[in-house]
Amino acid sequence: MATTKDAFPPGGTWFDTLPKSFADVPIDTSNDNAIPTSDFLEASESLTTLFDLLGSIAFTPVKSDMLGNIKKVRDRQLAAPDVSSTLQSLVVNELKTKKHTATEGLLWLVRGLDFTATALRHNQTDASAELSTSFRTAYGSTLKPHHSFMVKPIFSAAMSATPYKKDFYAKMSKEEDEGKVREQMGRWLDGLEEKLKVLGQFMASKQAQW
Repeated sequence: MATTKDAFPPGGTWFDTLPKSFADVPIDTSNDNAIPTSDFLEASESLTTLFDLLGSIAFTPVKSDMLGNIKKVRDRQLAAPDVSSTLQSLVVNELKTKKHTATEGLLWLVRGLDFTATALRHNQTDASAELSTSFRTAYGSTLKPHHSFMVKPIFSAAMSATPYKKDFYAKMSKEEDEGKVREQMGRWLDGLEEKLKVLGQFMASKQAQW
C-alpha cells in the first residue's frame, strides 16, 4: 500500500490510497451490530501504513504488533470460514472449541486501534497539541494499563519519536492541504470509533470471555 506522497493521486491524501476505510465497514444493526470480518481486517491493515508516515523505526513494533493480531484473527477466519463471517461469530465459535488465539488477537487489535483513534482524535480536538502529546496521552489511557514493564519502554520510545504536527500533516497530503486531511480524518475517525464502541462492548461481554 502507498505510504509516500509520490503515490498519492493528484490533489489526494493518504486516505485516498486506503483499500478499505473504516467509514465503509458496515454494522448490521439487525444482527446484534455484527461487523464483517473481512471488511474490518482490511480496514485495519490499511491503517497500519499510517505508522510508516510517522517516519520513525520506533513505530515498527507498534505496526508489527497490530499486523500480528490481524493475522491471528484472519487465520481463524480461514480455518473456519462458515462461522467467521462476522467478528462476533468468529469469537463465539472459536471459544466453543476451548481455544482463544483469535479472540485474544482481536482484543489486542481493538486496543491498538483504540490507541490510534484516541491519539488522532485528541490531535483533531486540541489544535495546539503536538503529536507526541496526543500519542503519549492516548497511550496512557488505552494500551499502557495492559502492557508489561518490558513492553512499556518500547511503546514509550515510539511516542517520543513522533514528528512535529505540521510535518505529519504535510506528509498526509500530496498538496500539503491540512484542511483536506483533517476533513477526511474526521470521517475516517467517526467510522473507526463507531466500530470500536461496538467491539469494546462485545469484548467485555460474557460471550467473549475465556
